[in-house]
Amino acid sequence: MHLRPVDSPAAALVLGHGAGGGVESPDLVGASNAARSAGLTVALVEQPYRVAGRRSPAPAYQLDAAWVSVIEQLVLPAPLLVGGRSAGARVACRTAADVGAAAVICLAFPVHPPGRPEKSRIAELDAVTVPTLVVQGERDPFGMPPPGPNRTVVPIPGTHSLRSSATVEAVVADWLETVTT
Repeated sequence: MHLRPVDSPAAALVLGHGAGGGVESPDLVGASNAARSAGLTVALVEQPYRVAGRRSPAPAYQLDAAWVSVIEQLVLPAPLLVGGRSAGARVACRTAADVGAAAVICLAFPVHPPGRPEKSRIAELDAVTVPTLVVQGERDPFGMPPPGPNRTVVPIPGTHSLRSSATVEAVVADWLETVTT
């Protein structure tokens, strides 16, 4: 866990990485910068399989358990926001209620495997009842989720990688103003 505290935090944001990358991905950097600029302490969580040097993610139930355990051990200011990129966004959605999240940020949410729309994961997004931001590449082969109750979907130029940290930072900063004030 990489803690990025701010003075007099207004809230906290815990972010998780995608299946194939770490917490240094450009979109996580952009979201983290936006949150810190808005006065939120940020915690970037590396899943145990990455810490152990493995490239393949653990099963969902193990990812979720590790995520919840880390959050339960952190002493963070309330309210708590959670999120992540791709697989990390899925973990945040599946555990939002369990950790008492006040909002969720999804970067490149993988709606379905590429070319497999019948394998939809939209139920994970639909289960989130708190305000949710989805930042999605316009040409993401993993699909584009629809807006929904309490869900804002912002398409940005690009694919699943969301390489523009500045664009992600701007979108997240604008949305944070609506949920943290």
